[in-house]
Amino acid sequence: DSALTAGSMNMWTRASCDEEAGIVYLPLSTPANDFYGGHRKGDGLFGESLVALNAKTGKIAWYFQFVHHGIWDYDLPAAPNLMDLTVDGRKIKAAVQVTKQGFLFAFDRISGKPIWPIEERPVPQSTIPGEKSSPTQPFPTKPLAVERQGVSEDELIDLTPQLKEEAKKILARYNYGPLYYPPTLDKAGTLQVPGVLGGNSWVGAAHNPKTNVLYVPSFTIPFAIKLKKGTTGVYDYVGTWGGVGGPDGLPLFKPPFSKITAVDMNTGKHLWQIPAGRGPVDHPALKDLKLDRVGVPRQSHIALTENVLFVAPEGTYGVTGVSARGNALVGQATKEEPEPFLYAHDAKTGALVGEVRLPGGVFGALMTYSAGGKQFVVAPIGGAGLPSELVAVQVN
Repeated sequence: DSALTAGSMNMWTRASCDEEAGIVYLPLSTPANDFYGGHRKGDGLFGESLVALNAKTGKIAWYFQFVHHGIWDYDLPAAPNLMDLTVDGRKIKAAVQVTKQGFLFAFDRISGKPIWPIEERPVPQSTIPGEKSSPTQPFPTKPLAVERQGVSEDELIDLTPQLKEEAKKILARYNYGPLYYPPTLDKAGTLQVPGVLGGNSWVGAAHNPKTNVLYVPSFTIPFAIKLKKGTTGVYDYVGTWGGVGGPDGLPLFKPPFSKITAVDMNTGKHLWQIPAGRGPVDHPALKDLKLDRVGVPRQSHIALTENVLFVAPEGTYGVTGVSARGNALVGQATKEEPEPFLYAHDAKTGALVGEVRLPGGVFGALMTYSAGGKQFVVAPIGGAGLPSELVAVQVN
């Protein structure tokens, strides 16, 4: 019977499959409800876990849980990248999992053994009545996180003294701390970074099988998580949540507001990191600073060829509500799209090598194909007042 109130753990994203090994890799979500677990004691297997299943028998080959007793909606957002690595001279068939927290976890995809050590580290504990949060959470030692984690005053936007002072006033409304700071009842709730959208989100990552470089898009959108008393008798507490903006319509934290990180998965080292898109450099509070690229404060869609990484920042949308379960945004695209561009970057260095303006914001995965000896990149665009279209761009 507990499945009615503590279940709803599912796979809302995509899976990966190693056909030769006969193993399917399932990235799973947070059990209900997302922000309070007093009714579901313990770690909550197999929530927020990567589960490897034998495709013939359906039996579990191995699993790993990324969040114990999840109360942050840090479910797994994308399928793991299956890569054939060479680590310290050893050939390893690997599965690399991106996360909303901005971590990358790398495993031997046959045995499930971590490629680099994963440490259980103490995290802040919940003080909510009835809640029993996990005393530790898993932290990978390699690679380094690709996104900022946790909240501190030092990370606030500081492009001008005025922006920093206004940002400090906004921050003072919330409880905050390091990664895995628990949801709260008082003030305006807990300020969560990365927020429930990531970090890394459902766009996942792309890799080059020849170089074993993984390209990971991420973004910083803080969310406020505030608990309140349940009213239906099912849960003692339920969470309310929403994105938190910064001063004068700018993001709350300093740039880059979004990033693309290139990681050599043979070594676990970052090769380069760049802002994803121009971002609000023409904002009235910033235009005199003559900033170059600070990143668009949204996720970016990517497509990779051997030499070029294509990046398209997602279109903007306004949130009109949440789903019936309360854990998914219901929104509508806005008519004004500040950055409907497709960017081309040198895959080796991250340098910008080209850009083309699109007729609208991108709202889905990029695709690439060759025809007649020419290569094309296709972007799905749309938005309020715009038709949903596929736009193909020829690559020179």
